[in-house]
Amino acid sequence: MYVVTLLLPSCFLITLDLFSFLLPPQSTDRSSFKMTLILGYSVFLLIMNDLLPITGNTIPLINVFFSLCLVLMVTSLLETIFITNLLSNSSDFSPIPQWMRMLFLNCLGCLVCIPQRSKRPKSSEPETTNKYDVKPPKMGGPAEEDKALQELKSLSNILHTIRFEVEQQQKGNQSSEEWIQVGFIIDRLLFGIYIVFISVSFITIIIVWVNSSNQ
Repeated sequence: MYVVTLLLPSCFLITLDLFSFLLPPQSTDRSSFKMTLILGYSVFLLIMNDLLPITGNTIPLINVFFSLCLVLMVTSLLETIFITNLLSNSSDFSPIPQWMRMLFLNCLGCLVCIPQRSKRPKSSEPETTNKYDVKPPKMGGPAEEDKALQELKSLSNILHTIRFEVEQQQKGNQSSEEWIQVGFIIDRLLFGIYIVFISVSFITIIIVWVNSSNQ
């Protein structure tokens, strides 16, 4: 009776929480889904509270199982909140440090099968020589030459300003993409740790349960 009414629903909810890692972390659907699971599991525990065995000073193993399931769900929700905040505010962060780039993008990225994205090729420096060997037009007098020279200087300053802004924007986009990739790597890594922890916890509880029932 306890297996059908208590254990199987808990295992189903934990399985749903595990597969919710497949949802895109940058959207709010995952966090809402996990919050719904926690709320449903809390209501389930309140309803099934009367079915739990009443013992003395010892804590029943089934209560430990339920507490472990609830802790796993809450931990999964906290991880989702952290990853969502990291992905949403990636453009506001400073450039990723070199040690973090080496640790996450190179080492952990290969471990969780998320390769580092290739960097965009840098734009070549403008040549100072006249590529097409076009000679400047001859001016009628010194006044016209001074006016044309001032216009060329003004145009050159504008072009340098535009180029500087474009380079800064490209650097910001590259930093944002690196932080987003770090978020995906952390999410995939915690997903693997979550699977291992659930497997070890369930196997341990099953072994303890079998040993206690045989005694």
